[in-house]
Amino acid sequence: MSILTRRAALMGALATGAGALSACNNGVASTGAQRIDARVAATLSYLYSTYPGTQQLRDTSAGVLVMPLVTKAALGAGGAYGRGALLVDGVAVDYYSATQASVGFQIGAQQYAHALYFMTREALYNFRTSPGWEAGGDIEYAFSDQGKNLSASTTTQLSPVVGVVFGQAGLLAGASIEGTKYSRIIP
Repeated sequence: MSILTRRAALMGALATGAGALSACNNGVASTGAQRIDARVAATLSYLYSTYPGTQQLRDTSAGVLVMPLVTKAALGAGGAYGRGALLVDGVAVDYYSATQASVGFQIGAQQYAHALYFMTREALYNFRTSPGWEAGGDIEYAFSDQGKNLSASTTTQLSPVVGVVFGQAGLLAGASIEGTKYSRIIP
């Protein structure tokens, strides 16, 4: 039988308390933001080098939300999830998650990237101040397939938000951001 000393009991209590506090750190000490920033930078580099016409969107937009990797899977019912950053003047100001649910005749999995260009300050303000923003029919979409060109026309640039979907890989027909809900996160 062992006797528990006061010192051992105090050390055990401190270790338990420290473990509990480290589990609740709220992302302050995590490297999640740096990981997202690195992925966003690589994604934008790929987008602008592969589809140079999108640089015009970058130059005229008030901000851009970049989702470097969205994973979508379905077997009758489906869902998608990704994390990214909102850039204003090239600087990450907020981090967001994108979630989507769907039901229908569908099977497979796919990964893709997308960017939402906010073409007006008002559209950017509405996005940032909403508790959860959903991509809908008011977005002008531009999709890319292998070997095709992707560019922004003057009609596209008159829309308040322009969505660009690119880098699709997988076995699920079509990538869409319509119906995707965006929520602010702490990475």
